[in-house]
Amino acid sequence: MTLSETAFAKINLALHVRRRREDGYHELETLFAFVDGGDRLTAKFGDVDRITTSGEFAGALTNPFDNILAHTLTKFPRHEGWHVRLEKNLPVAAGLGGGSADAGALIRMIAGEQSVPSDVMDRAAALGADVPACVWSETAIGRGTGTDLSKVENDLKGTPVLLINPRLPLPTGPVFKAWSELDGVDRGGLPTGSARTIAWDGRNDLEAPAVSICPAIADVLEALNETGAWLVRMSGSGATCFALYDDAEQRDRAAQAMAERRPGWWQLKGRLR
Repeated sequence: MTLSETAFAKINLALHVRRRREDGYHELETLFAFVDGGDRLTAKFGDVDRITTSGEFAGALTNPFDNILAHTLTKFPRHEGWHVRLEKNLPVAAGLGGGSADAGALIRMIAGEQSVPSDVMDRAAALGADVPACVWSETAIGRGTGTDLSKVENDLKGTPVLLINPRLPLPTGPVFKAWSELDGVDRGGLPTGSARTIAWDGRNDLEAPAVSICPAIADVLEALNETGAWLVRMSGSGATCFALYDDAEQRDRAAQAMAERRPGWWQLKGRLR
């Protein structure tokens, strides 16, 4: 028997940085959303745990035996070994929660085959701040480091979305450091309302510091703003940016135009879950 699951790409429709905590992490308020595409995981039962990778961005995972999937397997004891194959379609260090999405997908696969501990979300949080949100991959508000989740009215389900990445990795740490160095000002929490309202009235506080490190992000944002999207923003700590559209035809025209204008840029088109 072969199990399969999609690791849905995560985007931050809004991301407000509140303050730096004594433990070194930053207090955040964010609106998580998920695209209906991403990495693909398949698994078969075996004698021992084993992870193999394929796909366009597999080469960025330098040691497949020491990654978040390996750590996920150790967090959830099983009666049999799992042979997991990851098709890495999402760029790494891209603001899409790729590794976290992979871990969330693997946890869903395990939960589908056996009971999981009652502290499953605590175990997920120990793997990474975005992993709890990625377990069920539903639109939600995240607070704290992003692990404290609450529901929100999801009036964006089915919204056409286009993701663009300039194929430049951007680690999270330097972006937060740049945020602190630029001014580190708390500009207030998330607005209230439905997902659409929060996305429209919100912002991404990491956008400016990310652009200061990776100026190509500004080029992506400028190009997307010329495609007729009703919302364009950077996701997470970058460098991926997203655009939301009123209809799929508009998104598809934008995707074609971007492919012709910037053939070197990575893109993914889909709909919000």
